[in-house]
Amino acid sequence: MKLVSFVIPCYRSEQTITGVVEEIREKMKALPEYDHEIILVNDCSPDGTFSVLKELALSDGRITALDFARNFGQHSALMAGLRQTKGDIVICLDDDGQTPADQADRLLKALEDGADVAYARYANKKHSAFRNFGSRVNESMARFMLNKPKSLTVSSYFAAKRYIVNDMIRYENSYPYVIGLVLRATNNIVNVDIDHRSRVSGSSGYTMKKLLGLWMNGFTSFSVKPLRLATVMGVISALAGFIYGIVIIIQHFVLPDRVIGFASTMAALVFFGGMIMIMLGLIGEYVGRIYISLNNSPQYVIKEIVRKEDADGKETDKG
Repeated sequence: MKLVSFVIPCYRSEQTITGVVEEIREKMKALPEYDHEIILVNDCSPDGTFSVLKELALSDGRITALDFARNFGQHSALMAGLRQTKGDIVICLDDDGQTPADQADRLLKALEDGADVAYARYANKKHSAFRNFGSRVNESMARFMLNKPKSLTVSSYFAAKRYIVNDMIRYENSYPYVIGLVLRATNNIVNVDIDHRSRVSGSSGYTMKKLLGLWMNGFTSFSVKPLRLATVMGVISALAGFIYGIVIIIQHFVLPDRVIGFASTMAALVFFGGMIMIMLGLIGEYVGRIYISLNNSPQYVIKEIVRKEDADGKETDKG
């Protein structure tokens, strides 16, 4: 019997996570060839999410609840959950019920058919317009920066085999980006059509600041293409400046009475100055992240781990 590990990052989900867990339980009852465990990671939610997770863990020996000391983000929560898993197959999904756990068998079948990783693909996403925009940008970035195949759609709902997860959790740097870790481990990735649900309650935890941080992780942690792009832009700008200089010299001899415009000169200075600052900022971002990683800044800090077996052991000791 194979063990399936479900990893669920949780943030502001005290109203929804119980339903997600119940849905997993019901689905796995219909799949007797699999056993399962559930890893719930609270990303320092400001509401009562961890109290709910703790109650779930203490009532079911298959559930483990983790509590972060501060908010580290979804991808750090995934990494913490992945390191707690023991399953032959790991399935990651959201805490809001929009990723239907009762269709996990579709992902499992794709892996049984030979895929290393299976990503859910939604025909009609029920996210907000802002979240859909972020997903489109994330797709484009992964395609350009990480060489993701254009035909492949990535999402937060996916299943991976054990050896893929083992490779992913070797990554110790401070800025994890799960999509990049999957793409660097294997090309044997497929899409599985999954239905997408409307959010039952609350709103997405992703803000523009968090999305920008996530995209920056992809830029700087798994690709040097931004630096190469900066080099190309520098060459183009230098070539343009050289050609413009030749044009000015020719105009000086052909049209000696023509006065070179002050406005065009200032525009050129502002343009090239802005390009230089962008490139310096990009290089600084890379250097800064290297510095932080060399100082062993943690991906996450776990404040508490709750398991039923640990609680039972403590009660036995007290007796």
